[in-house]
Amino acid sequence: MKTVSLALRNLTRNKRRNAILAVAIAFGFFVVTAIDGLTSGMVGNLENQITQLVGGNVVVQGLEWLNPDSPGGKVKLVNIVRDREYVKNIVDELDIKYDYYSCFTMSSGTVIFNGKKSAIQLYGRDLNEKLLRESFQFTSGGIDENLPNGLIISDKIAESLNLQVGDEIIYSTYTVYGQNTFADMTITGIIKSNSFMNSMQAYADIEDVNTIIEMPEGGYSMFSVYLRDKNQQTKAANMIEARIRQDSEKNPEINVTSRALAMKTHPTNVGKGIEKQVDPKKPENEWKGVKYGVETLYDEIPQIKTVLNIVHIITTVILIVILLIVMVGVSNTYRMVLYERIREIGTMRALGMTGKDTRKVFTNEAVILCVIGALAGLVFAAIVMMFVHLIPIDNEALSFFLKKGHFTFKMSVFSIIIQYIILIVLTSWAVRGSAKQAARMSPAEALRTVK
Repeated sequence: MKTVSLALRNLTRNKRRNAILAVAIAFGFFVVTAIDGLTSGMVGNLENQITQLVGGNVVVQGLEWLNPDSPGGKVKLVNIVRDREYVKNIVDELDIKYDYYSCFTMSSGTVIFNGKKSAIQLYGRDLNEKLLRESFQFTSGGIDENLPNGLIISDKIAESLNLQVGDEIIYSTYTVYGQNTFADMTITGIIKSNSFMNSMQAYADIEDVNTIIEMPEGGYSMFSVYLRDKNQQTKAANMIEARIRQDSEKNPEINVTSRALAMKTHPTNVGKGIEKQVDPKKPENEWKGVKYGVETLYDEIPQIKTVLNIVHIITTVILIVILLIVMVGVSNTYRMVLYERIREIGTMRALGMTGKDTRKVFTNEAVILCVIGALAGLVFAAIVMMFVHLIPIDNEALSFFLKKGHFTFKMSVFSIIIQYIILIVLTSWAVRGSAKQAARMSPAEALRTVK
């Protein structure tokens, strides 16, 4: 404690020099924190948009094997989950922590209006879902639960076809069994799209979509779960798959893909490995009943996790480079400090201070200065990030990485702790030479030194 007290006292002796050094450290820490927070926020927003697009972190779909009606025909895979409660009951039974779940039916098709066409991805959802309603940013209209075949489209689709609320369109698509079909639908709402990814999204009541594509009553395409902790998605997927496998041993009409096998065959792209297990071109894959495929967002888009890891590696490297530059200044500064305090060191050594304590005073002084500077840089970065977040951004190219038209910053406590550890280690290393020289100094020789 005495060495810490002496270190704190020494920091107040040459305030201007220490302040300049602290500002340099604060600037370096500010740059690294801001870059890390911005890039993590941008990647996180991209991940959230994709998660919203697919409906969750963990997705369960059901596939039925449909043999051709005539010799030489092609096998078809029909995306149907007939039991709407089956997967939900499994998720609840396993006590998986989630914010919400959704059963939805997907349909790709074309909207036709006044001779113009536009491709859309139609999602049949329960429009009463709270989080789904909260995600909609209506520019006009809204949800009309009493209107059959009501359709909610993006502002980009509305603009390209000159559509308004109340207009009737023709929706061209395919049934679950592959036959072409048409349906009359009415625009009930137009929502703001933040990127190209969600500009093609359209929404309708799941029962209306099921009727259009001839989905069996009570059926749906996919079951999605939005977990509270996205880092638990692999664990949750494995638990759901294992539970379905238990049922498959009792019921031959229930089958499930193998994530373990997919990881062995395609370790860098589990989603592709699962797709191979339901490839209709391979007769050995044939099954009876329904085959459930359990996937995570990272299985389908493994690049997201890779990008996140690369971002943290790059910011850590930037931090080390900046701190190494700053540490050169710290090292030179404490060489000067050593020269200025030679007689003072001699006096303290003559009064009984050990060489070890002398070294601790120098090291503690430098570490305290750097920690204070880094803390100031962290606070400044938080203030700057808060103001940047308030600035609206209207740029289509950046829309993938924005949240409702704004940059968001994501600061990881773990990353900040690692950065502080690196700072303390480098600071101790930078003053190591001066501290050792002070510890080895002879009291008599130091007192005889004339500055």
